Amino acid sequence: MRSTMLQTKLHRATVTHSELHYEGSCAIDGSLLDLSGIREYQQIDIYNVNNGERFTTYAIRAEENSGIISVNGAAARRATAGDILIICAYSEYNEEELAVFKPRLIYLDDNNGVKDTRNAIPVQAA
Repeated sequence: MRSTMLQTKLHRATVTHSELHYEGSCAIDGSLLDLSGIREYQQIDIYNVNNGERFTTYAIRAEENSGIISVNGAAARRATAGDILIICAYSEYNEEELAVFKPRLIYLDDNNGVKDTRNAIPVQAA
């Protein structure tokens, strides 16, 4: 059996650009791609904290250490500059892989710099 699990999350990424007529769906700072393990052209899900939009697209590489998070093409209708996003990638794992599985969770500051990294989400308390 294979299970689809959260591979990585960029938490609270700030949209820097929204380009309706640019080819490619979400340009992400190359250093964030490398750190997160998201591959160029990999499917990603984006959750817009500002307006509740949830959509699927793919990642493309932006300049390293630029802080760029650019939502492009048709996806630009779902997010604008200044919006806060959660960007997730999922992968399938078999039972052996699940025994050692840990997601990469990357928490960003207002300029898309890395604030913290973790491998688990704290237990939610009542």
